[in-house]
Amino acid sequence: QVQLVESGGGLVQAGGSLRLSCAASGRTFSRCAAGWFRQAPGKEREFVAAISWTGGDTDYTDSVKGRFTISRDNAENTVYLQMNSLKPEDTAVYYCAAVWSLRAITYLQANEYRYWGQGTQVTVSS
Repeated sequence: QVQLVESGGGLVQAGGSLRLSCAASGRTFSRCAAGWFRQAPGKEREFVAAISWTGGDTDYTDSVKGRFTISRDNAENTVYLQMNSLKPEDTAVYYCAAVWSLRAITYLQANEYRYWGQGTQVTVSS
């Protein structure tokens, strides 16, 4: 069993930066692929970024490429999302997700993930 707790959200002006953290409990987290998703009001949850359990493979949705960076520290059981050059359209609740994976690959679909955090609000003002 893996439990995920996100932190680091908040209010920031357009062009600013935030770093989200996802702290995981459970001894198997180091073998879990992880991802970040977001959901804006009135919209469906969408994929943002993903990372393999080794950290060697990452994927991003096109709208955040070059601005967001996903990383992980398996010794600390934590996954990060560094968000730079934030835009008002990045405003959403951001969720961390994880799934145990035999293969060191990334997962891009929400229904591929087993474990989810409660979410952290990110608000970008114009």
